[in-house]
Formats: sequence, structure tokens, C-alpha cells
Amino acid sequence: MFVDKIEIYVKAGNGGNGAVAFHREKFVSAGGPDGGDGGRGGNIILKVDTGANTLLAFRYKRKFVAENGGDGMPNKMHGKNGKDITVLVPPGTIIREKDTGRIIFDMASADEFVLCKGGRGGWGNRHFATPTRQIPRFAKGGTKGEERTVTLELKMLAEVGLIGFPNVGKSSILSRISAAKPKIANYHFTTLSPNLGVVSVREGKGFLAADIPGLIEGASEGAGLGHAFLRHVDRCRLLLHVVDISAQDGREPADDIDKIDTELASYSPELSVRPQIIVANKTDSADLESDSVKAFAKKCEELGRQVVYVSAVTGEGLDELVKVTAEALKELPPLTVYEAELTPEEDLVLATSTVRETTVRRENGKFIVEGEWLYNFMGQINFGDYESLNFFQRVLVKNGVIDKLREAGVEEGDTVSIYDFEFDFVY
Repeated sequence: MFVDKIEIYVKAGNGGNGAVAFHREKFVSAGGPDGGDGGRGGNIILKVDTGANTLLAFRYKRKFVAENGGDGMPNKMHGKNGKDITVLVPPGTIIREKDTGRIIFDMASADEFVLCKGGRGGWGNRHFATPTRQIPRFAKGGTKGEERTVTLELKMLAEVGLIGFPNVGKSSILSRISAAKPKIANYHFTTLSPNLGVVSVREGKGFLAADIPGLIEGASEGAGLGHAFLRHVDRCRLLLHVVDISAQDGREPADDIDKIDTELASYSPELSVRPQIIVANKTDSADLESDSVKAFAKKCEELGRQVVYVSAVTGEGLDELVKVTAEALKELPPLTVYEAELTPEEDLVLATSTVRETTVRRENGKFIVEGEWLYNFMGQINFGDYESLNFFQRVLVKNGVIDKLREAGVEEGDTVSIYDFEFDFVY
């Protein structure tokens, strides 16, 4: 079974809590606080598995939860860090935020990506000792690890996509020009999933080609196999449009070109203008002087598309096809890599908590701001770093915290408290 789109739930480990402890040792009086810090929670890391070409591995396992960090211990002993979980995905996998569908990351741009960061460990009570507070009986709790539900969508990294009606010989051509061994038979929809093959070129770099399951008229509206597999040609730099010029199925080759072009445009206007080479297959059983073939040649000339006549059965023209394809690829832009559609501010908040409500109240002359996502978010900020503070401010603005403070009546110079972090409101 071929699986190329699936939802999974991932959660990084929570940070361990800091310890409240005091040094106890013979002959050592007033040893003082020595509670250790909590350990970091484990991360959820996505890693490219070059040997995979389907998301089938996620069919029965869709929940990944990393280990929590250990709590701190006496004698300033640090809690154990939680183990990371590495999730293997096929090359070309795109990670999308479930609710909005926006892109979080494209695995085509890196071999590894930290999807959810583990929570930070809390400080032990030794950090809170001061000349006036020598016996701190409190410590800081660890922060929660990031969690989210995401959609994994596979867009194969093939540079060349073979498209066309069912039974026109796409799989046969791929099997002849590469080492791929697709299932081949003389009936519609033999190919039920994209097949990949590495095509070697005698002079220069080879290329990766994908045989995309056959399209039919109305595929963009869900007919036949629908357009489910068209996502795999999104990255293709070049399309090889295979046409059966023998007209054995009673279709006119010229009409086939128009119909497939229509389906591509219905799925994606960008695909409709992607460079194409027309591959006229089954020359071994076609009358090249027939009116049908002449009309086909005229159609290709009108569209300005190069035509290569081949026979997947005899091998005629296949070397020329590989050569022409390799030459065309030299002039085309590189593979498409999708940019993230979530800003860092949005991404962090979405991963911090499933509940994103914020409350503001006034108490003892201060404006108290609270929210589950804020509590977890505070653990990600280094308040001693200027850039981190700027990021903190942008997140507050982006997520409406500043607007809520204004609605509550805050004015310049008023004190705002967010989980023990206090500042004077200046805006």
C-alpha cells in the first residue's frame, strides 16, 4: 500500500523539576542549599531516510512522545536529560500545521529537523540563595515540552515526472531507462503508486525520474485515481508527457495532449506551464504516416514542444530520450524547496500549547498576565539576552497580549507581571 499523506501527534518531553535540598555533612555546619537542576526533556527530531519512498510506516504508529527530563537531586546533582526520539521520514516530506495547512518545514532542505523541543529543566533551590535569603525552600519547576499534531505530506524529489493516460507505457519506459522494476500489465491503472528510478547518463550527472499513475479526463475532480498523486510532480523540473501514438485504445493522440494539459491546469496553474517534452511511444505498432500521427505532430508544433519518438518494446529512441532529457535539465532551475509559511513567533506559540487563551487581571497595582501557552513559552526565553528579549516582545505583540493589556487599562509605567517576570509597560 502506498501512503503519501498522514497525520501524526508528537510531543517533546517535559523538563524535570529543580530540587529543594540542603547540604548535610558531618563537621560541616550550615551547608546551605544544594538542590540540583532538572534535566532537559527529549526532543522530537525528524530525519530523512533515503531508503524510504512512502509514509506507510506511520499507518499503525502515529503518536510519538519523548522522555521527560529527570528531577534534580541533592548535592547539586543534575537530573537526567530525556532521550530524544528520532522519526524517520522519506526524502521530500513536507511538514504542515494540521489546523491551518501552512508549511512548518520542507525536509528537502535538510537531513534533520527538530520538530518539537523538549522543556527546560527547572532550577534547584541553590540558585535562589542570597545574603538575605539563605534558606530558600522553593525551586523552579520544569517547563512543558512542545507538542503538536502535524500532517506529513510526501512530495517526491524526482527531477523528471512521466505523465500521461493509463496504459500509454510510462512504466515500461521507466523500466528501460533506469533500474526500476515497476509492475507492468496491459490494463488501466496497473500503476497504483509513483515509481522512482535513477537514470544514468554516460556523460555527466544522472537524474531521478518518477512514473506518476495514469490520469484520465476528470481526474482533477476525483475521477479514476483522482489527482492524489499529482503532488509528486510538484517538484519536477521537467515533465515527460507520454502519448500512445498507435491509438490502440481508440483515442486520438492530439486530443490526449489537450486533456492531460487540462487536468494539470485544474490541479495547479503552475504545473500547466512546467516545461514538457512529448514522448511519442509505441512507434513499433503505429503508422507514422497516418492522419492521426500527422495531427499529433502538428499539435506539438503549435505548442512549441519537442517530440521524441520511442518504443518501450524495442528500445528505439530511448537513448535519444535520455540524452534530450539530460540536456534540458541543464538549463532548468533546481528542484523546488518550499519555504516555511509560519513565522518563528507563530511556530513557537503553536508548538507550546494546544490551549492559547490569555487572561489579564489587575491585582495589588500590577497587571497579571496568565495563560498555559505563556507559561510554557517563558521557559524558552533567555531574559539575559537582548535578541531573546526582542523576540519575546514580538511574540507578545503577535499574539494579542499587548492589546489585552490595553483593554484592561494599562498605561505607560505600569508594572506587568508574567509568571514572576516583571517589567514596566512602555509602548
